[in-house]
Amino acid sequence: MAHYHLHPDRFFDPDPEIRKYAREIYETITSLPIVSPHGHVDPKIFAENRPFPNPTQLFITPDHYLFRMLYSQGIPMESLGIPTVDGSQVETDPKKIWRIFAEHYYLFNGTPTGVWLDYEFNVVFGLKEKPDGGNALKNYDELNEKLGSPEFLPRTLYKRFNIEVMSTTDAAADTLEHHRSIRESGWDGRIIPCFRPDTVTDISTKNWAGNIARLGELTGSAVDSFAGYIGALEDRRRFFQRMGATSTDHGVFAPYTHELTEKEADALFRKALQGKATPEDARVFTAHMLMEMARMSTNDGMVMQIHPGSCRNHNPALFDRFGLDKGHDIPVLAEFTLNMRELLNRYGNDPRLTVIVFTLDEATYSRELAPLAGHYPALKLGPAWWFNDSIRGITHYRESTTETAGFYNTVGFNDDTRAFVSIPARHDVSRRMDANYLGGLVARHIITTDEALTIAKNLTYHLVKEAYKL
Repeated sequence: MAHYHLHPDRFFDPDPEIRKYAREIYETITSLPIVSPHGHVDPKIFAENRPFPNPTQLFITPDHYLFRMLYSQGIPMESLGIPTVDGSQVETDPKKIWRIFAEHYYLFNGTPTGVWLDYEFNVVFGLKEKPDGGNALKNYDELNEKLGSPEFLPRTLYKRFNIEVMSTTDAAADTLEHHRSIRESGWDGRIIPCFRPDTVTDISTKNWAGNIARLGELTGSAVDSFAGYIGALEDRRRFFQRMGATSTDHGVFAPYTHELTEKEADALFRKALQGKATPEDARVFTAHMLMEMARMSTNDGMVMQIHPGSCRNHNPALFDRFGLDKGHDIPVLAEFTLNMRELLNRYGNDPRLTVIVFTLDEATYSRELAPLAGHYPALKLGPAWWFNDSIRGITHYRESTTETAGFYNTVGFNDDTRAFVSIPARHDVSRRMDANYLGGLVARHIITTDEALTIAKNLTYHLVKEAYKL
């Protein structure tokens, strides 16, 4: 059995001079509070503050990073207990599921998921042995016992992880009842919502008309015209802001932006309500709604996040059986310079707007995104997003963007996770890789040590708070 030994200088460059500087820089930022401005942790766990049910439901069931790897090796999702859309039978014995995971833990060697899990198991939970088939039940029982103790309740871990603020991601029609419960409980942990209107702005969404009807119910208005629809969205944004939200999020296939006339937008909206919209109609309507969301953000101050470049639900058989967010969203080529030109020409020079753009297409970092962010005051670069939020990915992000956009047109790091206990692990990787990159600049005499220390604090803490108005 392999025993844990997380080296204090892990991930740093083997060159002794760079490693020396990286270590010095990292030590000044390792204890800074975590600011988590974008993620998908369920606020219900903090509202209820109950013990996590068991290790399987904590680590495996919610984490598509984890079970997508197992699925790629032919392990059925049913055997991992992943719930089906129709409620049909899947494995329910958490120990059986855990054994499958432990027997295949070696699959995560060299991956960011393996790095995060090693941190969670060894640092957060104090396990001494890496999971395998031989110690599966021993590790399970140890984890399960700890999960039943007060020290591992969600709110206690939130404080232990030194989280200052955490944003969830919530649909436009979400009642935010769990956020309300947290606020009314008197707990001083800061959990805030983020307004994600995709299910009502993408007219190709399944049951879009039903979502629009729900939007009308919540706002007490007739959403039967484009003007009424815009009014309802603005009403929901105000509600989210009252509940603490400072940002919006838009998961689009492409960052295409284009402004329609009010007459054109109304005609498309009514066509969609009749169920007659085409894929091209959906593409154009989404492009117009990005323009509308930028206009609204300019007026109400909400920070706008755009997450394009993902072919969602690439595996239809898996989607039909298990639904959304099951590890089958795959990157596609993205183009930003021409697609975002209309939005940036209209709003990109306005100091009231902040647009944070993410990409899964790494080639666009140096070719398009860094030059755009290095020019337009409103545009900032989001950090390396999933598939790229890794040791190599974070390094490549800095190497591709710094010379053109600098450090101060970026917005720190976000973990974008559903796996709550992975948050400190993910932020630790980011801090180490930024320290390592800065250490390389110091070793090559591009910046001084004092400059590197200042930049590191900004990348870790200050830039994200400023960008997201936290």
